[in-house]
Amino acid sequence: MEWNPPFARWFVGGKLNASYICVDVHMRSWRRNKVALYWEGEPGDSRTLSYAELYREVNRYASILKKLGVGKGDRVALYLPMIPELPIFMLACARIGAPHTVVFSGFSTGALADRVNDVEAKIVVTADGGYRRGKILPLKKTVDEALKTVKSVEKVIVVKRTGAEVHMEEGRDLWLHDLLREAENYVRPEPVDSTDPLYILYTSGTTGKPKGIVHSTGGYLVFNHSMYQWVFNIKEDSVYWCTADVGWVTGHSSIVYAPLSHGASIVVYEGAPDYPAPDRWWSIIEKYRVTIFYTSPTAVRMFMRYGEQWIEKHDLSSLQVLGSVGEPINPEAWLWYFEKIGRGRCPIVDTWWQTETGGIMISPAPGVGLVPLKPGSVTYPLPGIDADVVDEEGRPCKPGVRGYLVIRRPWPGMLMTIYGNPERYKKTYWSRYPGLYFAGDYAMKDEEGYFWLLGRADEVLKIAGHRIGTAEIESAVVEHPAVVEAAVIGKPDPVKGETILVFAILKEGYEASPKLASEIKNHIRKVIGPVATPEAIYFVRSLPKTRSGKIMRRVIKAVALNTPIGDLSTLEDEASVEDVRKAYEEFRKAMEGK
Repeated sequence: MEWNPPFARWFVGGKLNASYICVDVHMRSWRRNKVALYWEGEPGDSRTLSYAELYREVNRYASILKKLGVGKGDRVALYLPMIPELPIFMLACARIGAPHTVVFSGFSTGALADRVNDVEAKIVVTADGGYRRGKILPLKKTVDEALKTVKSVEKVIVVKRTGAEVHMEEGRDLWLHDLLREAENYVRPEPVDSTDPLYILYTSGTTGKPKGIVHSTGGYLVFNHSMYQWVFNIKEDSVYWCTADVGWVTGHSSIVYAPLSHGASIVVYEGAPDYPAPDRWWSIIEKYRVTIFYTSPTAVRMFMRYGEQWIEKHDLSSLQVLGSVGEPINPEAWLWYFEKIGRGRCPIVDTWWQTETGGIMISPAPGVGLVPLKPGSVTYPLPGIDADVVDEEGRPCKPGVRGYLVIRRPWPGMLMTIYGNPERYKKTYWSRYPGLYFAGDYAMKDEEGYFWLLGRADEVLKIAGHRIGTAEIESAVVEHPAVVEAAVIGKPDPVKGETILVFAILKEGYEASPKLASEIKNHIRKVIGPVATPEAIYFVRSLPKTRSGKIMRRVIKAVALNTPIGDLSTLEDEASVEDVRKAYEEFRKAMEGK
């Protein structure tokens, strides 16, 4: 490592190619005929690609990009649904040394334009559409609108996925299937420096301009290859399914670069988790004999609500390791996941990491040696990760005391910088505590040194001088046997500063009532204390979420406070906003009636 605080460069002078690491090396062994990718489309169509077939397609796609003038260092934007063409194009970009930026296909015109403009992408790759809950997402139309404010894009490659009619601008837009007719079967992998960017991935723009996180090639690949071996104990017969969208960092590391570098078989699914029925995921696990299953706590809680009858229809005996990612998992959801999905025999690797960290940082590690698991804890930092919990002054917190999660020294997978803005990189991650990476998460260590994540530091309520994380209250709410999922927001209060509002989804068999609301309030008082007693509890059928499963608390807050809702381009289900609005209005009228 070359460390010029706060910039780190790993394996300086080394040469490699990510496409070669993930595809070419497997062509020398029996893995050439092994399944690389099982793909399941939402309508029920499917494809299977061996490593030899993946190798061929990556080369052909790389040939197309080169013929369109893409060279080493040029940026390519990928705005695609969860179809095989997405990881293939990522690897094709890597093959010719062109950093890719994947834009989540749920993002709106403005969000897409911002990202394409920021990286000055030369090529955009999209599709005529993608499937979500039986509907076609008009991706090409979004691209057409976005490019009205973009100057750098020379060509648009369009994948024919749905057969929907789309506008094709002459001289700019090209069908992939037409380009493939002239594609070459081999493109020599471009040697790149270890410190050359592999990709640029943008964090959410909810708190200002999106940050283009730049990840290196060498450090990132070494880090992820190691971490995924330690955490998931990947074996030759592993069938690995991460349910994330490739548009997020979990998809980059957990669907493409880490498992393929190990020669694992991966599963990619296009659609919604409960479409057309709540057993869609379990049918996929059974069909492909998935051994490693990696998903989010939000998804686990959703399936808890549906009940066990959907699980019991399917044989999940192939599962060996279960994973959790994206947010803290509450103990009740952890235990349900362990008992109902893993049948009490699969370790759960509850992982903490970020877009910025590139790969998993804190997690149990079956591939190294299991430590006793504690439901809701991410256990210990992985080898080489020096993590701690500190107070406002940067001093280590005592056991049981909440503080800020920090990393004390660089690691190979860490971001290199924020694209085009090194000063913002310094200010965002390194200015709070000089010499320490500030993760922006609340955490706590217990007496045995186990780490407990308590939510984002910016998702914190201040009640009568007490700071309480929304995740902490939500975890207490879902401990109640009637509640399957909850979202907590703060409402301005002239006396307390803020009061707590809870929006809860009930399990089947429970009915909303003032008595139940009172029971849940008393439960929160018991678990956290009187300071966390909500002003009100609203029972809803659904909560506003992004397509990646994260609760959009800002939308709930806007409805409750009657302020502008803002951008809803990533919203999974528009009806959820009306559910919140209706519940809030019914409660308000009931209170006025009193």
